Amino acid sequence: MTTSWTTADIPSQAGRTAVVTGANSGLGLETARALAAAGAHVVLAVRDVAKGESAAAGLPGSTEVRRLDLADLASVRDFAAGWSGPLDVLVNNAGVMWVPAGETVDGFERHIGTNHLGPFALTNLLLPHVTDRVVTVSSATHRAGGLDVDDLHWRTRPYSPMAAYSASKLANLLFTLTLQLRLTAAGSRVRALAAHPGYSATNLQGNTGNRTWNAVMGVANRVVATSSEQGALPTLFAATVDLPGGGYAGPSRLGETRGAPTLVGRTPAASDPELAARLWAASAELTGVDLPAALSA
Repeated sequence: MTTSWTTADIPSQAGRTAVVTGANSGLGLETARALAAAGAHVVLAVRDVAKGESAAAGLPGSTEVRRLDLADLASVRDFAAGWSGPLDVLVNNAGVMWVPAGETVDGFERHIGTNHLGPFALTNLLLPHVTDRVVTVSSATHRAGGLDVDDLHWRTRPYSPMAAYSASKLANLLFTLTLQLRLTAAGSRVRALAAHPGYSATNLQGNTGNRTWNAVMGVANRVVATSSEQGALPTLFAATVDLPGGGYAGPSRLGETRGAPTLVGRTPAASDPELAARLWAASAELTGVDLPAALSA
């Protein structure tokens, strides 16, 4: 399924509301921009409200900014508790990449905590409001990742920033898999989808906490990577096109590094329902959040 899809093909989003996490820069900002331009009311969910307000000032259409720190479950709960009314699309975009060993406020390894456990809690807390779909941004690097559900926080293994990041991106796909299975079982019309940007230049590559890697990635971003606008297309494709639940969108060319968005494949590990179920159970225990009772009944 190869397409020539661009933002010009986004159907009208008038009357719809979308939350985009990490929307003050990079892929999140371009996702918010395109959805707002198509008529959606877009909520920029960001850690730094001042930066979010500055970003929102340059966007078209209807926007607002709310504080959300996915590395702090208290912030996640506050954001969800402050939500009222329908939410058509939740885009789980925010994340960290290749950061040094460290923990979130809640004692989680930073990649799994920020990239998976925070979005896991946010999604389940907001699900009673979601009317259409949840889109979670993964990465082609999930192909390099293994996931040890018994050691999500890297306390019994030598820590590797790259491996930890890849594991968190694999977790994104496993979360999407189980979420869709549970939504389907509950008879819900809400869809869970995932997307990856290919190799796109964002601010993540310059915030690894390692000067050498920051420099290397800076050169690669200038020479090889596509723009944030191009990288956001698979997310926008997943957020606005009539795709099957559980679908995974990515670039269509050059090994999924660039090109128009299309549905792409995933590794056997990312399609393993048993591993996905174990991850869900561990995530629910760690966060204290699970599928809403109305959907799990």
